[in-house]
Amino acid sequence: METTVPKISDFPTGEENTGYAQYFTGKSWNAALTSNKDLNVPMNNITFEPGCRNNWHRHTGGQILICVGGIGYYQERGKEARQLNPGDVVEIAPNVEHWHGAAPDSWFSHIGVACNPQTNENIWLEPVSDAEYTAAVK
Repeated sequence: METTVPKISDFPTGEENTGYAQYFTGKSWNAALTSNKDLNVPMNNITFEPGCRNNWHRHTGGQILICVGGIGYYQERGKEARQLNPGDVVEIAPNVEHWHGAAPDSWFSHIGVACNPQTNENIWLEPVSDAEYTAAVK
């Protein structure tokens, strides 16, 4: 089934994020925004279809999320989820387990900034269960 991605921000949507699909519940799209390796600031616009979220994960170097379209959620393990709206910024310290994704009834887009990219690794963990997601977005 073909999905038409709505324009929810001025940033490009990119291609379907098939390379990381095993770490997402639902479909997402990825557009690289930076390419100059000398600047050493990888930034990508990630777009989530309604209800899509990534697995629990952590970044060894941390991450910054800049919300640019739609409504989403961010949750650190053991804490309440936070609703995300355009203009919100989330600063995620190194090795903090978390997930982020779209609201059940809204597309969502954020720019992800990889902090400390020389040493930063994504450590992917288990999927966010339907029960965890439902509790987070209620």
